[in-house]
Amino acid sequence: MIRQPVVAGQFYPGSASQLKVMIEKMVDAEAEKQEVIGLVSPHAGYMYSGPVAGAVISRVKFKDTFIILGPNHTGRGKPLSIISKGKWQTPFGDVEIDSELAQHLLSITRHLQEDDAAHAFEHSIEVQLPFLQYFRPDVRIVPITLSFASIDACKEIGKEIARAIKDTGREAVIMASSDMTHYEPHDTAARKDRQAIDAILRLDEDELFRRVEEHNISMCGCAPVASLIAAARELGATSAELVKYQTSGDTSGDYSAVVGYAGIIIKAIAMHPLVQHAKNTIETYVTSGDVISPPEELTPEMQQKAGVFVSLHKFGELRGCIGTFEPTKPNVAEEIISNAISSATRDPRFPPVATEELGDLEYSVDVLTKPKPIKNKKELDPRKYGVIVECGFRKGLLLPDLDGVDTVDQQVDICCQKAGILPSEPMNLYRFEVMRYK
Repeated sequence: MIRQPVVAGQFYPGSASQLKVMIEKMVDAEAEKQEVIGLVSPHAGYMYSGPVAGAVISRVKFKDTFIILGPNHTGRGKPLSIISKGKWQTPFGDVEIDSELAQHLLSITRHLQEDDAAHAFEHSIEVQLPFLQYFRPDVRIVPITLSFASIDACKEIGKEIARAIKDTGREAVIMASSDMTHYEPHDTAARKDRQAIDAILRLDEDELFRRVEEHNISMCGCAPVASLIAAARELGATSAELVKYQTSGDTSGDYSAVVGYAGIIIKAIAMHPLVQHAKNTIETYVTSGDVISPPEELTPEMQQKAGVFVSLHKFGELRGCIGTFEPTKPNVAEEIISNAISSATRDPRFPPVATEELGDLEYSVDVLTKPKPIKNKKELDPRKYGVIVECGFRKGLLLPDLDGVDTVDQQVDICCQKAGILPSEPMNLYRFEVMRYK
């Protein structure tokens, strides 16, 4: 079976050269590649959802095969279908189906049926392929469409996928293709989508189904995402991260009726002990008001003395960041406890973190080197060095490698604003480096 492209020239360019140019503008060649179990990626026309799809696939360390779960928009064919052999064509060439994995899955599933018709005119899987081919031309796929599936069926399919991966020993990534809310005002769509995204980040497929129904969220790939979560947890998933969210309004400028797009990766990587320590500190303090003690056995990183910043993010946005320029406690473990509590409850830019927010938070811990005085801005680099600007008793600090801060002048200006230092005042500059843990 050779599956011909049906939306080339519509959802994405029909020529390989134009397609390559378009994708190059949407991916991040410098993004850190991570070991992932799965991901969620949108499937609209590239001009709308391409930046989100590009951002999330740029974060993925590729494996031999991608199992792609997509919704069935057309209503054709079997509601729960798989194609176990053949090729899919795109302007970049052919993508082979991983027949060994697909046929083994077909042999053990209670739900999936071999069916070409469900895939013949469905775009949700097709639009993912050029992004995969851009990074790995020899990538293989297992295409699956899901529609009208109960939560129990989705969970069983997910477990069957995990079993097939284990049985065959295949190196595979599971991708769920889904857009979020459809054709509602931007603010309404973003609010609804946060409900669904929160359930995905919690790796809770039951809660995802419940929220989609309760909030009437028109998320077309709810069933594929639910199966992805079930499979990922069987394969050892411990966390998920929202890489990027935007709506079609961010492209068109029309925010009256938008479609939402979310890019999410699911990982099995355990938190670094410093980050876990910050998380435990905040969760204990927010829920009970108690301040935890440092671990009985301190890791080498916890034993040193250093300034520390603890940062919190929620749905990709900053939710708190407090720290110390230089050490104020006997060790980093105690420095983290103090600054984690402050980040969650005393950052003047935000209200204190509430108990119901704890499941939405992402944590990072920056351990600072001792600040070094410098003569001028030429000794700075916004990606490598943090900056301290000092004028008398006033000091402003900015961490390195922050989104939207690309120049030394921006760094210094922000530090001055934080400290209330006028550009005309005499100032001393210091630089420092950080070890960032996530």
